[in-house]
This record gives sequence, structure tokens and C-alpha cells, in this order.
Amino acid sequence: MPHKKIKRLYYDVSKCLACRSCEIACAVAHSQSKDLFKALKEEKVPLPRKKVYKSGDKNFPLSCRHCQDAPCVDACMANALVYDKEKGIVLHDESRCVGCWMCVMVCPYGAIRPNLKTKIPIRCDKCKDEQEPACLAACPTGAIILQDVEEDQGA
Repeated sequence: MPHKKIKRLYYDVSKCLACRSCEIACAVAHSQSKDLFKALKEEKVPLPRKKVYKSGDKNFPLSCRHCQDAPCVDACMANALVYDKEKGIVLHDESRCVGCWMCVMVCPYGAIRPNLKTKIPIRCDKCKDEQEPACLAACPTGAIILQDVEEDQGA
């Protein structure tokens, strides 16, 4: 079976300070203005696609894992979620989304959150149109890691 190198986000929880810099950078990257202060005044205030949680004495950023065999893709009745084999990410066509939140319910990581205002789920898109995710550069401790992995492309 052929393999392809793709980039995956990993988190070193021993380095995460829960400063939420990744959340802020993510929200700004998904804003209309791409500017922190202007983004706060936008009509549709941008939300981060990742969230930092605490468990015991560890902090960890949680975002979509872009699973190759993604349960959210299988559960999406509107076919708004598809796995892009070339990029190694789950793409979300918000115009097709019906807001059923099945993806939220089936995500084994709890990485997809409902947006009660728009009825559209919020999930990491790995800053698909950029060279690298905004959270990566924003992390002051290097807790967020973008690493090459080989992914099975199937037969």
C-alpha cells in the first residue's frame, strides 16, 4: 500500500501553560480582519477552533485530529465533512452543514464543539489555506508540534 507524508499537530502537555495564546491566534486567523483588535469589533466575533482544557495538573489544547477514518465524516448526513487524502485533513463545507451536530456527538476526542449562535459546529481546519496553523507560531513554549507522519493512502 502506498504511503504519503502529511503533517499532523501534536501537543506536549508537559510544556502547555494554558496561556490560551493558541486559542487567540486561532480566532484571529479565522476572523475577517486578521487583526486582534479589529476582530473583537467584528459583527461575527471569531471563535477559536481549538480549546485548552485542564486535567489534574496538566493542560492540553484540544482540536480536531483530522482522522483518516473519521467518525464525523461517516456521521455527516449532509456530506458537509469529507476527508481530503492529499492534505490529510477533514474539510468542512459549512454551506452544506444542516446543524444536526452528529459530528459533535461521534467525535471520540470531543474536539468538535457546537456553536449555538450559528448552529454550525466549530472544529480545527488546521488553517488549511496557510503554510502552517496559526496556533503553532503563537505557542510560547513550543507545546504545539507540527510533525511529518506517513499516512496509508489505501489500495
